[in-house]
This record gives sequence, C-alpha cells and structure tokens, in this order.
Amino acid sequence: MSRHPVVVIVGASRGIGRAAALRFARRGARLVLSARDAAALERTAAACRARGADVDTVVADVRRDDDNARIVLAALARHGRIDTWVGVAGVAAYGAVSEVPTDVYRRVLETNLLGHIDGVRAVLPTLRAQQHGRIVLIGSLYSKVTSPWMSAYVTSKFALLGFSRSLRQELRGTGVDVRVVLPATIDTPIYQRAVNFTGRAVHPLPPVASPRRVARTIARAAAGKGRREQTVGRLQSATIPLAAAAPAVYDAVITALMRTLGLRGRGVVPSLGALDDAEVGPDAAAGGWR
Repeated sequence: MSRHPVVVIVGASRGIGRAAALRFARRGARLVLSARDAAALERTAAACRARGADVDTVVADVRRDDDNARIVLAALARHGRIDTWVGVAGVAAYGAVSEVPTDVYRRVLETNLLGHIDGVRAVLPTLRAQQHGRIVLIGSLYSKVTSPWMSAYVTSKFALLGFSRSLRQELRGTGVDVRVVLPATIDTPIYQRAVNFTGRAVHPLPPVASPRRVARTIARAAAGKGRREQTVGRLQSATIPLAAAAPAVYDAVITALMRTLGLRGRGVVPSLGALDDAEVGPDAAAGGWR
C-alpha cells in the first residue's frame, strides 16, 4: 500500500466508522467517507481534515444500488484508484422473532448484509482491474455466536461472515484481499440508535471496549497485518469456543445476561431507531457507555 492510500469508509458518520476515519486521517490516508446523515458525516470529515487528511464525502444509503456506485465513482474521479474499501454501516435490532415486523427484518438485512454485498459488487471491478486492493468488512462477535431477542441482527452478521469467506475464496490469486473485523461490545451510539421491539431499554453487555480499539484493528487489517478474521474484545470473544464446546451452557448464560443486563425496565415504546431516522442518537464515535 502506498504512503497515502485511498480509503473508502461506508458508514463513517458515527461510532466505529468515525473512529476508523480519524485513525486513517492521522496515518495520512486520502479519505472518501459516506453515510446517510449529511450533517454528522460532515463533522467527521471536518475532524479528519483538522488532522491533515484529504477528505471527500458522499451522502448515500447502502440499501440503494445506485448509491454504492456513486461512492465508487466519487473515489475514482477524485483519486483514480481505491486501495481499501471499509464497510461499517449497520443497525442493531432487538425484539423477539414473533414481535419484529417482517418488513423490519427485511430492512435490517438490507442494511447490514445486502448493502455490504452491493457495495462489494460495486467496487470489485475496480479492485480486480487494479490487481490489488483490500476489502474490510465489519462483522460482529454475533457473526460467530448468537443471542436471544437479536435474531435479525445476528442473522445479518452470520451471513456477512459467510459472504466474506466465499468472496475470499473467489479472489484467491487476484491481488484483492478480504478481511473481517469482529467486534464484541463496543462503546458506540449503536445502542441508542437500535431498532427496539422488546418493550425494554437496550443496554450493551459488559465489558464495553473503546471504538478506538476497533479502529486500530481496522487499520491493521487494511495494512494486511494479522489474521483475516480478527476479533476485538478478548473476554467476550472467549464465548466463541464456549458456545462450540458447551452450547447448552452458553445458551443459559447469554439468555440470563440479556434478561438482566441487556434489556432493562418496562414500558419502552417500539422504535425503528436509525432504520427510520439517520439522525437519531448521539453524534459521536463513542456512545457514552463506558
């Protein structure tokens, strides 16, 4: 990778996406940042420019095929190439299988899975023609373990990991690399912006890690360092072998944790969160949970 790589971050307005943008800005990358919330996206861009970065923004929704193409075209028009494509955009969703409306399930999958697949399909011709480039997708600990009352989110993240593995196999020998970062509980606004049909208030399961840790892992992945699938959050990642070796124990533990710590109180009205309103929730990298 060149000294000033061209990095596209889709979902850069808040949370992990903003933290990653700031990390790349400090490392001298030329950035193309995208998100739905124009005002929050511009604030991320301003913070990156204050760190000396060359930044362009594209207001876009990953659920629209044309928007993914616009992001690619904007990067090529400005820089002539794309070195790293980082797919971060996503929304958390809480609710029992029988309570989340069907159209909400579909919209969560469109955002967390199909939007990233469409983004990869949009950038792939460019990366293949260059014969180099790296795709970094942000999965989750829930790409490998499950949780009650989060089936839509878990389904999207499991499927994203499967997609990345198939894609990696197809791209062997092309010069295009595929990496996946799997964060555990991270201090971002995703919880305040979550879809919620549980009737209870959403809280992150402790321990809660800083989004800067995820940003460091993304930067390492973009540089081709470390494993192709990297977790963030050592303690919670220990649940992966537990779930494999003792699934009944894991099921009991995660259900108890969600009932006591993940969902609290009563009488919370149903909400579509960021699925319906791109501006809802804190406008920052961190969500204030630590």
